[in-house]
Parts: sequence; C-alpha cells; structure tokens
Amino acid sequence: MRIKRTTPLGTTARRTRIIALASGLVAASALVATNAHADAGSAGAAHSAAQLSAASAAVQSADVAGTAWVVDKASGDVVVTADSTVSDTAIARIRQQAGPAAEAIRVERTPGAFRKLLAGGDAIYAPTWRCSVGFNVRKGNTYYFLTAGHCTEGKPAYYANSSHTTSIGPTTGTSFPGNDYGIVQYTNSSIAHPSAVDLYNGSTQRITAAGNATVGQSVQRSGSTTKVHGGKVTGLNATVNYGNGQIVRGLIKTNVCAEPGDSGGALFAGSTALGLTSGGSGNCTSGGTTFFQPVGPALKAYGVSVF
Repeated sequence: MRIKRTTPLGTTARRTRIIALASGLVAASALVATNAHADAGSAGAAHSAAQLSAASAAVQSADVAGTAWVVDKASGDVVVTADSTVSDTAIARIRQQAGPAAEAIRVERTPGAFRKLLAGGDAIYAPTWRCSVGFNVRKGNTYYFLTAGHCTEGKPAYYANSSHTTSIGPTTGTSFPGNDYGIVQYTNSSIAHPSAVDLYNGSTQRITAAGNATVGQSVQRSGSTTKVHGGKVTGLNATVNYGNGQIVRGLIKTNVCAEPGDSGGALFAGSTALGLTSGGSGNCTSGGTTFFQPVGPALKAYGVSVF
C-alpha cells in the first residue's frame, strides 16, 4: 500500500461555492474483489473470540503493508485482503505470527494495490495536493468541513481553486494514522457551505443526520473523478496497513468503487452521513473495495454536528 498525494490540476476551480460534496480518498489500482483466489484457513469451522482476537493481533504484528483485515462474523474468520504487492512469503509470515490462531485466518487476493489518492469532489486545494470536502459541520455559529486525516497532515490552509487565490480557511484538527479524519474551518464568508452532498446531476442530497453503517447496507459515495457510485457495506471495524507505519483502524469496508481523485469525501445513505473515504484499491470499470473512516468519531472528537 502506498500513499499518493495528487498535485493540483492547474485549472481554476469551477466555482468558489463549496457544496458539501463528497469525494473519497481511495482506490486506485485494481479491484479488491472477493477473489475466489481465497486462501481459506479452516473452512466452515467456528472460531472462538480468543482465536479471532489472536489472529487479528497477529496480522497487525506481522506489519505487512498492502493488507487489510476484518472479522467476518458470518463466517467466523479473520478475512485478510492482500493486494498485489504482498508476496506469498509475507502471507506465510502472517500465519507463522498467528501460530495456532492461523486457522482462523482467511486470505483473499486483490489484483490492485491499496493507496490513497488525493483530489476530487468540489475540489479543495492545499499548497501541494488536492482533496475533497466530506461533510459540512458546525459548532454553534462556526462552520467547518470534515475530510480525511491524511489530507490535513501538517495542518495546511485550504483553497477553493488550484491557483490558491480563493481561501477557504485553515485546518484546525487532524488525526492520522490510527484514525483518518481532519477538520477545516470556513473563514471566507463568501463561500456557501450547505449540509449537502453533490450528486453530479444538477442536484444535491441534503444531509440531516449522522449514523453508523451496518453490514449489508446500501450506500453511496460521491467524488469529482467518478461522480456518484453505490454499493454495499461488506464489513465493519476493518484495519488497513498503508505501509510506513500508517495503520488505520475501525474502518467501514465496502464494495463501492473509487479512483484517483476521490479523496476525503462522503459516504452516505440517503440523508445520513456515514463516513469519510480513507483508502482502498480498484476502479469504476471493473469494481473495487474502498474503506471509510466512520464519521461519528470525528464529530465527537471536534464537538461538531451535521445540520
């Protein structure tokens, strides 16, 4: 897994009005299909909570970049998704690390590489990269937007255009790795900030509440590169190892596609905010797997709310 920040495109922003759009940060190379190239541990066996915990801890301890893992309660396995950069030797190292708990590990291969790609939505520009608004939020009469934490590393100021002449405001909080969320304050009163997601059909989806995703739930993601795409939640509390010690936990796993330029944006279901795009692999031609930071922890951390 690797982090890639996309530099500004050199064109001025379409407008200074930032619609509480959506875009997401993820996915870029190939589909994280539930590939039948799955390496089942002990097929059909029920594993204890202690085994599942030990297996999950072993995957993290092995520290193999390009892996993501989640406990599949339906099958009773720890499902490890390994991208194309992960060797068979690395998989063997994970199993060795797990010891007796290795039988609870099921490996699924994806032909792409997990990475984070910054850009998208009604674009927002830092000095050297481009991201997207996730959800507009407020605390009292002060307004902010949430985005991915890897977009707010270093607490950059953000602009509405690639020439950096229309200021939005400063980053006031960031949490990455571990989590993947950050917050930017609106200090330019000329920029509108409705609580809505851009649907790219001339309309927006009003956001009125925040909620928790559930496995099997139908969801949508919006971004400037691939516009609006939908899919289902396939797992909760997933952990992704992006490499270089950058591990993010507690993520929502989905089969929603995304491509370079979909960074930091919104995952939603109807009028309910669910998450911020964190990373993944795939594309919107063949499909993909994308991981999202749940929005709840970000709202709680900064004491803000959707409106």
